[in-house]
Amino acid sequence: MSRNFMRGALSAIALLPAFALSPAASAADPLNVGFVYVSPIGEAGWTTQHDMGRKEMEKNLGSKVKSKVVENVPEGADAERVIRDLAQQGNKLIFTTSFGYMNPTLKVAKQFPDVKFVHLTGYKTAKNVATVNARFYEARYLAGVLAGKMTKSNVAGYVAAFPIPEVLQGINAFTRGMRSVNPKAEVKVIWVNSWFDPGKERDAAITLMGQGADVVTHHTDSTAIVQAAEERGKFAVAYHSDMKKFGPKAQIGAVTHHWGKYYTQAAQDVIDGKWKSTSVWGGIKDGMVKLEGIGSAVPADVKQLVAAKEKEIVAGTLTPFAGPVKDNEGKVRLEKGPMSDDALNKMDYYVEGVAGKLPAK
Repeated sequence: MSRNFMRGALSAIALLPAFALSPAASAADPLNVGFVYVSPIGEAGWTTQHDMGRKEMEKNLGSKVKSKVVENVPEGADAERVIRDLAQQGNKLIFTTSFGYMNPTLKVAKQFPDVKFVHLTGYKTAKNVATVNARFYEARYLAGVLAGKMTKSNVAGYVAAFPIPEVLQGINAFTRGMRSVNPKAEVKVIWVNSWFDPGKERDAAITLMGQGADVVTHHTDSTAIVQAAEERGKFAVAYHSDMKKFGPKAQIGAVTHHWGKYYTQAAQDVIDGKWKSTSVWGGIKDGMVKLEGIGSAVPADVKQLVAAKEKEIVAGTLTPFAGPVKDNEGKVRLEKGPMSDDALNKMDYYVEGVAGKLPAK
């Protein structure tokens, strides 16, 4: 082959448009998606449900996505560092899955305007930051109905993480559900000031059972409450995941979360160039929250009652926070009608039926 021919061929190649030289696979490069988890993935709990959602996204989208996970990330400076690292590593969609990640997410998002961020359970958005949450309180109300029918002592115990509106919605909805079928019911709360601390959670559950609770539930991440109830022959309502295998006799139901459909849609929207900053708050009707894992100890008539109440919530004829709503000091917080989302997101009180006072701010 002559040198002149080679030069001509190379010149011709040099004139080709850049895309003609790109590997064919480049058009199908996967979307890199990052996930930040506040606790270990484990076998059950808040983070487990998010990881199940991630896997569902991967199953649905196949080679179109590739995900990376960083688990057990404390809220605060560590979260900011991890979120920034994920953005620098080329992840173009990042899910930050804890309330305390809100400000770190917003800070990093400003530095990476071409990356899309989704913060879970927060309320602040930006052009490239969306928020998503589930109306956990809907299934909490149903769990309260279940507990109100199953209790013999008329006392339920609630192990809670932090006194933020989302957690208070759960405590209050559970209490209102319980008292809707059992007006004598009382809910006692212990705050552990942690999303995930099995030792503290267990100690709190044992204390509550010692105070007369024969049904316990939680807004924390581990299986410790269900396990403690199993050991002591009490009932439990699991949270985040179905935890029946950790308390086959104790669990009477589980309030569970489901993120896969949302994660799939968000990733597909980024791939299609259709992603926009939104604030999504989905409930039972949207499949984002369920009451499931009903225990064998629950009588058929109680199952039927709970199922009927669920249909009412889906139909919009039952709202867990329809007026009148009184706090536990007798103040009317809502006279009539359904409580607005704005009021729900500012909830800073216990409803009638919850014992004690909120921790001082």
